[in-house]
Amino acid sequence: MFDVREKPKMVERAFLVGVHLSNESPETTEGLLVELAELVETLGIGVVGRAVVKLKKPQAKFLMGAGKVQEILEQVRALQSDVIVFDNELHPGQQRNWEREAKSIAVIDRQEIILDIFADRAQTREATLQVELARLEYSLPRLQRAWTHLNRQRGGGAVQRDAGETQLEMDQRILRTHIAKVKKQLTEVVQHRNVQRKQRMKVPVPTGAIVGYTNAGKSSLLNALTGSEVLAEDKLFATLDPTSRRLTLDSGQQLVLTDTVGFVRKLPHRLVEAFKATLEEAIVSDFLIHVIDASNRDHQEHRLTTLKVLKELGAEQKRIIEVYNKIDLLEDPVSLKGFLDRNPEAIGISAATGAGLDKLRARIAEMLEAAYAPVELIIPHSRYDMVALIHREGVVKEERQEDTGVYILGQVPGRMANQFAPFLTNGG
Repeated sequence: MFDVREKPKMVERAFLVGVHLSNESPETTEGLLVELAELVETLGIGVVGRAVVKLKKPQAKFLMGAGKVQEILEQVRALQSDVIVFDNELHPGQQRNWEREAKSIAVIDRQEIILDIFADRAQTREATLQVELARLEYSLPRLQRAWTHLNRQRGGGAVQRDAGETQLEMDQRILRTHIAKVKKQLTEVVQHRNVQRKQRMKVPVPTGAIVGYTNAGKSSLLNALTGSEVLAEDKLFATLDPTSRRLTLDSGQQLVLTDTVGFVRKLPHRLVEAFKATLEEAIVSDFLIHVIDASNRDHQEHRLTTLKVLKELGAEQKRIIEVYNKIDLLEDPVSLKGFLDRNPEAIGISAATGAGLDKLRARIAEMLEAAYAPVELIIPHSRYDMVALIHREGVVKEERQEDTGVYILGQVPGRMANQFAPFLTNGG
């Protein structure tokens, strides 16, 4: 089975193309191209040039007019670029048409770049299978394009059209069989993880998921809050596999925080689907911490993108704490005040310096407390296991030893209220 296109390492000089439609702002188009450049450079491919094409509406054959195609190809050849990367999604037919015109120059789009990054970064069995499935489904309608690449490598016209069509049909069957196999393997891995999650939930521990745009500082925040050393790099999609760490609040209450894969604008829908299993940590958690990079000029676009993906995942109704990270990088403190004035419930933090983390911990405690039931208990001295349980999973506000047992005034998770019901006092 050959790849849809040559490996990223075989191309070194990229030319980026963004299409500006009348319903978009020029700033949005430019911001997306800047982001595309970061994505391309993440694969180790240099960006040598870029172009923005203004269109009233997309064209069927090339996405744009034939004249503009030749104009772009002249720039690409002058810069000796070996790959053209579109920020906009190219349909398989458009991709083939472009490559016929471009001859030896590869033509790809943002989706393919993101898929390649995900393929490079996946570590766990589940993430690897999810990425493989997304790549295979992306490849299926593009096999004809892959076959023309193979023909070109073998000398172009050396392979007869009929033979090529037969090979194409065989490749499609192989690919569909492979897709079915990967789906089956992925189902088995997800079922195994669900069993593990159910075992964890037998002793209920509050859970939170850290979500946000890629490179917003989610892993750095997890490290800062929990004292862990999760990989935190200043690059896009540094984290693909969810990582969980235990956090102990000032009250002594413990909870589990999970770092999740970052979102990005124009995230291929097949990747949202493929990563639903991984992102279930966000869906099943008790609350979300939404991290926004305050130093990025497109932070509001990033915020809306994350909220849109959460809605696709069915997690938009979760209780959410919004935090504006990297406030230490803001040159103008007034701009932070503007953020927080517009979002009075948000918190300004710096995972790097620790600024605002005390306030965030307090907000987490408040959110968990709101989900807990107040209790007044007398727990017999013979049941110190229940005393330990409320210390571990609940909030203890007052505790004293009495003749009949341990008096505790506090709060327990609503889902655990029945366990403590036998020990309630008359005032409980």
